[in-house]
Amino acid sequence: MARSKAVGQDKAPLASPERSSGERSEPERSGGDANGARAAGVVRDDVEVPEKPKRRRYDAPYKVRILEEADRCAPGELGALLRREGLYSSHLNTWRRQRDQGALAGLQPKRRGPKPRVLTAEAQRVTQLERENEKLRHRIKQAETIIEFQKKVHEILGIPLKDPPSDTENVETS
Repeated sequence: MARSKAVGQDKAPLASPERSSGERSEPERSGGDANGARAAGVVRDDVEVPEKPKRRRYDAPYKVRILEEADRCAPGELGALLRREGLYSSHLNTWRRQRDQGALAGLQPKRRGPKPRVLTAEAQRVTQLERENEKLRHRIKQAETIIEFQKKVHEILGIPLKDPPSDTENVETS
């Protein structure tokens, strides 16, 4: 028995297993130590992504000025102009096409989305009559439902229905 104690005392205590370099629990990668505290001296910037980037819009005089500068550029200078202004060559192509189609009117920014429908007086009247027609159909359906209900109530209660007066009875005889 004494021998087994001596053998057990010769052994070194078990070391913790080695972690791979990509484990998530490492303090260097997670921003804190193993207990969850932040590493001293680590400052993180408050990074916020804007909800939606603002769409760039260019007015007509700016487009004309850039097109004139681009036309005056030597073969190697066009790229420098585009980089300086933060533009793409497709902008120039589009603006040239617009200029050729309708001068400055083609260079004005266009509204996005579906184009508004312009209704003539006749089309407006037709739309109004269709709306009115639909309302009347709905009222007729309601009236028919009420009449059916009244007929069933009369049947259940045993009340005889009076026939509607005919046109000939309403006429007074002289």
